[in-house]
Amino acid sequence: MKGTFTQKGKEAMERFKMESASEVGVSLKQGYNGDLTAREAGSIGGQMVKKMIDAYKNQ
Repeated sequence: MKGTFTQKGKEAMERFKMESASEVGVSLKQGYNGDLTAREAGSIGGQMVKKMIDAYKNQ
């Protein structure tokens, strides 16, 4: 049972990351994305945090 929830969580985070990357104009591919610049990776993470804060505030 525990593995099922973990896998679902990983899949949800992957969709969230892809959605956030799309919103900031960074194209991600499935799997390894080591060719991203620090600025691109940071903009994706920043967008994810911004959306999480907004979601928390709107509860």
